[in-house]
Amino acid sequence: MSEILDAVRAGASAETLASLPIPPTTRAVFVRREDEHMFDGMASTDKDPRKSLHVGEVPLAELAPDEVYVAVMASSINFNTVWTSIFEPLSTFGFLDRLGKESIWGKRHAQDFHVVGSDAAGVILRTGSAVRNWKVGDVVTAHCNYVDDQDPSSHDDSMLGSNQRIWGFETNYGGLADISILKANQLMPKAAHLSWEEAAVNGLCNSTSYRMVVSPNGAPVTQGQKVLIWGASGGIGSYAVQYVLNAGGTPIGVVSSPEKAAMLRELGCEFVIDRKEKNYQFWSDEHTQNESEWRRLGKDIRGLVGDDVDIVFEHPGRSTMGASVFVTKRGGTIVTCAATSGYMIEYDNRHLWMKLKTIKGSHFANYRESWAANQAIVAGTVVPPLSAVFDLDHVGDAAFEVHHNRHEGKIGVLVLAESEGLGISDHELRAKVGEDRLTIFRRHA
Repeated sequence: MSEILDAVRAGASAETLASLPIPPTTRAVFVRREDEHMFDGMASTDKDPRKSLHVGEVPLAELAPDEVYVAVMASSINFNTVWTSIFEPLSTFGFLDRLGKESIWGKRHAQDFHVVGSDAAGVILRTGSAVRNWKVGDVVTAHCNYVDDQDPSSHDDSMLGSNQRIWGFETNYGGLADISILKANQLMPKAAHLSWEEAAVNGLCNSTSYRMVVSPNGAPVTQGQKVLIWGASGGIGSYAVQYVLNAGGTPIGVVSSPEKAAMLRELGCEFVIDRKEKNYQFWSDEHTQNESEWRRLGKDIRGLVGDDVDIVFEHPGRSTMGASVFVTKRGGTIVTCAATSGYMIEYDNRHLWMKLKTIKGSHFANYRESWAANQAIVAGTVVPPLSAVFDLDHVGDAAFEVHHNRHEGKIGVLVLAESEGLGISDHELRAKVGEDRLTIFRRHA
């Protein structure tokens, strides 16, 4: 592995990289099947990723014809890594076992370990015999849509595929490893003006936001439209803010502190609501929502932008869905991709049907959408919300931070990269985008 790392760092030729032997094992972050009941009976907040995530050597599986080995220079933490680490709401070994029953190649994933991670930036070390568009030595980043191209349900929109999965969450051999296994149709070019850790954090969250507010598969914002964005300083919310601004829309960002509000304004979001300062009480008790508080939120939005919002970017779920449905204007859309506060939601259906509103579900993104979202990163029109960086040995600490929402934006993880700031090859574009803009989230962390 040290030979491979030295070669990658030195920018070795494809011939040199191809001549180096692939080791039989790789250092990786993983959970163990034997631990999947270790947190049974505990409250979610008491389940500790630091106790279940292990760093060590695991066997490296054989490469399928449509796959590549990637030397991972950096990766990131997503909520799905937290879910895997606390075995909630389900143990991900069930996902791996189902994949293992699909084919000979799928069987490789059904192991007693699960290598996690759904983001990566690195260098291709080997390509399978069916890979056409990528070669050894290419510098890449990845998206996490793991799809079977033999399934007809995948060919209109691969996110509708009956066996669509998320790499590193519903598959093995994810991005938190020295060498990861990816399908060729997960690969995208790395942004040359970004460091390894800056490039690695974008794939999952950036693509998710793109589908929600840019793609026709979501609720595409158009010039002049107003968009309420919950968690606007977080991983997916901060990308949504940028896409709404790029489209000529008006984002109204909801955050939870004056510091986060200041960060969002520096990102370009003029209208910000500090929900803690406003102290909205959307629920009177566990079973009863408070419509007067929905009305107060609607009044505050109109006070800022003079109208109700056309779109709500919704992902908290239970805590906010009633308010989201209420404040959306007649004929507007609530687009949702998650339910971080609970997935058993409630809202007053009269405000939906009588005012012709739409709730639209959205889950990650297909390859075309992910590629387009990545091109916005490559061009510098969207910047990564990197707020902190950990090394691979401290992934448990990083996952703990995400589990308890003690972070903003995205947390990057150095894997093979020795230090931060490496991997930048287009300094001219970096200067054009601006160091201040690229480091907004680091400076406010």
